[in-house]
Order: sequence, then C-alpha cells, then structure tokens
Amino acid sequence: MASCGDRGNGVRFWQGGDNAATNSCPRPASMTGSEFNAQETGLRALRRAAFQNDFFAQLELGARYSAVRATDKNIEDPIESATWLAMALANDEGYAPINRVNRGGWGGWRPLSRYDDCRAFERHEAYRKLDRLLGSMTLDEQGAVRDRVIYILSTQDAEGYRTLARLHDSLYGPFGEPEDNREAREAWGRGNADRGQGRERNRRGYPAATSLFQRNDVDAYLYNYLAVQTGDVGAYVLMRDFERSAPSRAQYQRFVEVKARQWTPPFEFYPNTAPQSGVPFSDESRPRGDAYEYALGRMASELPFIHVGRALRYLGVTDTAAQRPEDLSKRQIETLEAMLGHPMEGRLSYLERVRAIQMAAVNGSSEAQLVLAVMYAEGIGLPADYARAFKWFEEAARQGSPEAKFAMSSYFALGVSGVADQDKAQAVAFRIDSALSGFGPSASRLQAVLAQVSRSQRR
Repeated sequence: MASCGDRGNGVRFWQGGDNAATNSCPRPASMTGSEFNAQETGLRALRRAAFQNDFFAQLELGARYSAVRATDKNIEDPIESATWLAMALANDEGYAPINRVNRGGWGGWRPLSRYDDCRAFERHEAYRKLDRLLGSMTLDEQGAVRDRVIYILSTQDAEGYRTLARLHDSLYGPFGEPEDNREAREAWGRGNADRGQGRERNRRGYPAATSLFQRNDVDAYLYNYLAVQTGDVGAYVLMRDFERSAPSRAQYQRFVEVKARQWTPPFEFYPNTAPQSGVPFSDESRPRGDAYEYALGRMASELPFIHVGRALRYLGVTDTAAQRPEDLSKRQIETLEAMLGHPMEGRLSYLERVRAIQMAAVNGSSEAQLVLAVMYAEGIGLPADYARAFKWFEEAARQGSPEAKFAMSSYFALGVSGVADQDKAQAVAFRIDSALSGFGPSASRLQAVLAQVSRSQRR
C-alpha cells in the first residue's frame, strides 16, 4: 500500500459530507470481501492481525462490530466496536509520518504525504465514531471498553505498556499521539474548523472519546515501570525521561513499585462472550518470549492432566474428568475450541489446556482457581506471577478451599513484597481456618504448636 488514490486529486477534506470513499485508505481485498458463510474465519483473521497491532485490521474490526454492513448485523456489539476503534487511535502506525518531505507552498500546513493524509482522515473518522459510541454508553460499558483495551495492550509486552503509559500521560494527546497532532487537537476542540460540515462539531471536540482514559501521573509512571520489568532497555530510558519531565513525578517511585507488584490485567484472557446467535470473540494474543514458551512446555510433565479434565467437566465439555488427553474425543476438544473462539482443529494444545483451567476459574470453580494459583506461583503453563497467584488463592479461599487458606497463611507468614505484607496474626487465622476445614498439613502443624504451648505451661 503505497498511495491513496489519484495523485492529482489529493485529500479533499473541504468537500464535507460523506467523503469516506475519496479520503479513506484503500483496504486489502481480504478485509473488504463479503466472506459469505465464512464470517467467523474472516473475523478471526482480522483479530489475529489486530492483536499484532495492524492499524487497518483494528479499523476494520471497529466497522464490523458496529454493523456498517448488513451482513454484520448478527455480530453487532458497540463495546467491541469501541474497543478496536480505541486500539486504532492508540496505534502509532496511524499517525507516525512515513517521510519528512516538505510540500512547500500552500501544502505546508498539510500532513507530509498522501499516505499520511488518508491515515489522518481514518483517525478523524475513528475519533468521530468512537465519540458517538461512547456517548451512548453507560459508565459500566465505558469501563468494559477501557478494560479490554488495557488487556490487549498488556499482551504486547513493553510496547503495549509504553502505549498505556502515554494514554495516561498529560504530555501526550488523548490516545498517546503527540499533543500537537491535528486529530488530537481536533478531538480536544482546539483544532481549526476546516472540514466543511464538521465545522460546528470540531469546535466542541469529542469529549466522550477524550475522557476514556483519565490523565494520571501515577498510572503513567506505573505502566512505564511495567514496561521496564519486561527487560526492555528503551523502556528504562523512557521511564527516566518521564521522571525528569516534571518535578513531582520522581516522588512517586516507591509507591509505584509497590503498586506494580500488585498489578494484574483486567482479564485472564479476552472475554469470549458474543451477541446472541453471533460469533464468539477469539483471543488472538499469543504467548511471546522464552518465559512463556518455557512455562507452556512444563504443562506436559509437571501438571497432571486430571486438573485439565476436571476443568473441562466443570465447563460441561465432558461428563467425567478425563485422566489423559487420549480420553477426550475430537468432538469434545472442538467444543472447547469453539468456546474459546479458537479454530476447531480437534487437537488440544498446551495453550488450550491453560485456557480451560483459566475459563473454569473465571466461571467460579474453586478447584480450578486453586490450580491456577499454583500454576502462577510455580511458573507452570504461565510465567510466574505472585500477584496473580495471590489473587486466585484468595478467590479459592473465599469459596472455602482449605488448601487455598493454607497457602494464604503461608503468604502472610513469610510476606511477599508488594503482594502480601508479613502479618503473623493473619497467617495464624488462615492456618486455623484451613485446619478446621480438614486440611491435613495445617492440622498437624497446629497440633505441634499446641503441644509446644502445653509443654511451656507445664514448665
């Protein structure tokens, strides 16, 4: 994709009205085809590209879920549409110039190339559509959009965390673009009213879109810090620049370090709900890096398959808990894959085993919550994450799991920096509770403590 239409025509913002066909960037045929009887396949391909930060795939998903085409009415979902429009606006592929050529003359005020022109129009339209969608939502629905954007960006390692930092940094535009970006200024209501029928609209900006992410130095620092924790050198440089950019920012360091240890993404995996009679959302984020690959590789040898089997039984995929992968039929595996929005291949991957346990945990299985907590604590299937381990031990303990209560007592007995401070009283309370619930190691440990107390009293 090297140009945007006839060079002689240029981008005609002054025409006003519906000039999308003239000014929008061209789309590959695979994105714009009817995909009749292949809707799910087409959406999955788009989602795969969108999760990999493809600007045009994100725009296309925003259009599909807003049901611009009549054939997409069954998948209409304003929250999902707003999510992908927001992702496109936060994507630097949409605003980073591709050259530094000055057009000169009357063209000096315009973007740097015709490709930049059409992307600017795409972002102008994305802001307009996102503002309309968010303006008709409740606060809870807007929160759902925000959580989904945070989840997607959190799967993109340092780059995603840096984007989240810009979304919360007051020194950038509403979606992390440079604050002097024309679409950013227009969204704030500060731009020149130079787009025909949009003149009155531009004066007030797009308040619903610009308020999706509130500016907050602590959150901006937090996401910069999380980017550094991925091992990215550039993120470290950017965080130091962030600290020096305002006198008050460096003072947050200690607070942010504690908060970062407790931070967890909004979801275990992308919400796979869908409109009635529609197509389930697929989570096309894929484990990246050696840590993820190593953790997944441990699934076969270190996690007994019975735990996956019990999760599948809880989800209603099987009637009994499968002891081995061979005990599952091809149809049962395809049922799980359909629930996850994965291609129905009939082969249970290690990632799908992890997702089965995660899905059961999210849907309330205390047994799956306990297993997932151990997986995070030990780095099996997923990279070690003590904050998430604590979260799932806590969820399981809340449902009465004696093993989880024992684990919680260990957390508070030893203390995990930033996750659970050392608290001997809490540790004893959880240990007694787990013993009363019938957990053996706690009971024997409690008996030993009571015997020691009795001996000291006799002396």
